[in-house]
Amino acid sequence: MISGTVLVETELCKGCELCIVACPQECMGLGDALNMKGYRYVNLTEPDKCTGCENCALVCPDAVLTVYREPKKSRQSRPTVQAAV
Repeated sequence: MISGTVLVETELCKGCELCIVACPQECMGLGDALNMKGYRYVNLTEPDKCTGCENCALVCPDAVLTVYREPKKSRQSRPTVQAAV
């Protein structure tokens, strides 16, 4: 399974919740804490469910989300095929 993580620039987030709605894995949520502007900001509430799909970052109007995706692990190493000369 592909896994990812989301970093939130909490001081710039306005808590519009668009990323929460856009997340197909339902792993984003609005926290109880307030940033310096008085907004509740989003958090990655269930990091084990995040696949790094980037939907949250694509819908964020203020571009406060950065998504990182871990490389897909291959199940087995595949042999290299060389073309015949």
